[in-house]
Amino acid sequence: MYPMRLFAAAFALAVLACSDPPAARPTVCAAPRIVQRTRPTQCGATLDFTPINQYHGDVASMQDREDAVVLINGNCTGTLIAAAAGPVVVTAGHCVVLGERALLAFNVEADPDGDLLVTNGSVIEQASEPDYALIQLEDLPAAAPTRLTTRPSDRLAIVQHPRGGPKVVAEGDFVADCSGEISYGDLDTLVGSSGAGVLTLDGYLYGVHTDGDCDSRGGGDNSGWSAAAIVEASAYLTPGDIADR
Repeated sequence: MYPMRLFAAAFALAVLACSDPPAARPTVCAAPRIVQRTRPTQCGATLDFTPINQYHGDVASMQDREDAVVLINGNCTGTLIAAAAGPVVVTAGHCVVLGERALLAFNVEADPDGDLLVTNGSVIEQASEPDYALIQLEDLPAAAPTRLTTRPSDRLAIVQHPRGGPKVVAEGDFVADCSGEISYGDLDTLVGSSGAGVLTLDGYLYGVHTDGDCDSRGGGDNSGWSAAAIVEASAYLTPGDIADR
């Protein structure tokens, strides 16, 4: 009997040793994030951008949402958002300077489905933490402003102008919200994507892309700031401008 017990125990240990351990969620909020704003931020071996007018993904009403996306000063991206005080463009704070008169271009895309609109805007708010800025436009585009949300979806999308080029979209997985700093995996961005809105599958703006820390081997993630953190820091935006939707 005793040898049989030893055999059974040894067999059980061998099974445990050969089994795959349960997957553990990484403690993404445990360590401070290293800002990587100057390097390309491709996640994985391929650059998964889709020209905006060829997009057939899962984001609701993408062809309406993308109209609100704008190229800023030829080197950053922004999104026209809804606010009680009037629509404004939200972007990354490191893209502009407070009081600057920025140049904004809507409908910069391959096979555009609307007329190009180039206008100026005044930077009325700018901060580095959270990394955001608000731009008030001289002329508004014929686009519905995007509404803000406090609720992420499992999948996120970023409509952007990488390297200042035509508008494209990339998708990836939501990873975490660490006190307003949000991160997402396998969601490609490049220089010029800074300031782009991070959209949920319902088409609401959950945050603003600001930083990159992906690599071509599939490590790391890209990140930004949540709309909730931006609203809390802003004097222009109010709690009524954002909802759990």
